[in-house]
Amino acid sequence: MSGDLQERGEALEECYEFMLAYGAQGPPSDEGSRAGGQVREFLDRAVKVVDGLAESFAVSIQERGLDPAVNFRAFLAVPDHDARDSLAALEMILAQPVISSQLIDNLNASIHLRALLTDMFLVGEIMGKQHPVVKPRE
Repeated sequence: MSGDLQERGEALEECYEFMLAYGAQGPPSDEGSRAGGQVREFLDRAVKVVDGLAESFAVSIQERGLDPAVNFRAFLAVPDHDARDSLAALEMILAQPVISSQLIDNLNASIHLRALLTDMFLVGEIMGKQHPVVKPRE
């Protein structure tokens, strides 16, 4: 995977894991606790990571010269759709005056966010193990 795409995937996975832990703690509000302050930071980071994700996939496909490229380009619609849906959910949560563990649990269960993570893992597996970077001849 390209560096940008890998960084985005790691950041999204970290956010998801933090949210699982936050949800398990059961706070009724994000106010007044260290984890409560962090939840907004992780959500902000996730928004930045998700925004532009499809473009990062496209760059990685081009950099690696994956073949047949048409199949990879066709797949780009999937993470693009999942990213837009996830972004809408993340921004909706961030707009709330209080972020409870229940709200985060529901976000974690969201099929959109889970699908986006799965997209990242799928692409990471294909790009990372099966297709080394093709370097141009000198």
